[in-house]
Amino acid sequence: MTIDPATTTPRDVYRHLIACITPRPIGWVSTISPAGVPNLAPFSFFNGVGANPPSVVFSAVNRRDGSRKDTVLNVEATRQFVINIVSAPIAPQMNATSAELAYEVSEFKPAGLTELASVRVRPPRVKEALVQMECEVFDIVRVGDGPLAANLVIGIVALLHADDRVLDMNGQIDPNKLDTIGRMGSNLYCNTRERFEMERP
Repeated sequence: MTIDPATTTPRDVYRHLIACITPRPIGWVSTISPAGVPNLAPFSFFNGVGANPPSVVFSAVNRRDGSRKDTVLNVEATRQFVINIVSAPIAPQMNATSAELAYEVSEFKPAGLTELASVRVRPPRVKEALVQMECEVFDIVRVGDGPLAANLVIGIVALLHADDRVLDMNGQIDPNKLDTIGRMGSNLYCNTRERFEMERP
């Protein structure tokens, strides 16, 4: 199923967004560099912010040396990104993409993930993710300066893709089938049934 906000009522878009953007979600953000190198990184400062137009926000804090992360450099240059929703079965792959790799190295292959071409934006989607949102940058807001200062990236959802396997009989996204996970403190994660830990690589 592909949802086009231009031909879907704001109420229906809202229902899809709140069904897949669950409490304490992880925004698994794919971007692409000006040279065409894909990047993939998870951000726990992420949420939906509106439905008309459908919009999301994530925050990528600066590194400890004050430099901006690859994701921010890419969205500044291309003004596009994809939010891939993290379900429990692909938590290890998501965690693997949190490793700091060189700017010229894509996280897709080392994490065992498949690039899937997007329809309206240049950055690829994560094929293994059951929901993906193709986004255009609306604004980038700097909150602070230096180490761990925030880069608040606000995006407009141009297309929302949902795998048919996560739909209920009414064509709505079923949170139970989507089975998202959330980020807690430190290395602790949670889902609707239990909490678990994963050490970052």
